[in-house]
Amino acid sequence: MASYKLTYFNMRGRAELPRYIFAYAGIAFEDRRVEWRDWPSIKKRLVGNSRLAEAQADALVDTLNDFTLLIPWREDNPQIKTQKIDMLFQSHAPKLLDHLQCHLGDRKWLVGDSETWADLYCHVCFTTFSVLRPGFADHHPALCGLTDRVEAIPNIAKWIQCRPTTEF
Repeated sequence: MASYKLTYFNMRGRAELPRYIFAYAGIAFEDRRVEWRDWPSIKKRLVGNSRLAEAQADALVDTLNDFTLLIPWREDNPQIKTQKIDMLFQSHAPKLLDHLQCHLGDRKWLVGDSETWADLYCHVCFTTFSVLRPGFADHHPALCGLTDRVEAIPNIAKWIQCRPTTEF
């Protein structure tokens, strides 16, 4: 049985809804409360090393998420689903890829000089997009290099090797 740990500040805030959902479903979880004074020592470096870097990472993740939300996941008609995916990858994907490649430039990571959650999310999304449209990013070598670097992070590589196999 999986065990769950919810970490959030010592307040209701954004964590209260997940607490309600756990309670409603009768699922036991560890409610780990963090005091504000302890936050700097707990904060992970994946969010960026400054407020600007955090905002940039958030914006990139939101951009990727906006594209992902356009995928017709729940379309039941296979022909219509294929048409919508074709249109998405023909009209929107090139703009997304150009934007991401422009933002990456000649850097190793999307934000700053070390990996952030934006790099990880980019890999997650590109893995899914590649199922829908193999080779969709082939004309953007810097982005392909980024996904290779993320996949080479030892703990990420380990997870990818042992995660359950699913289509998406």
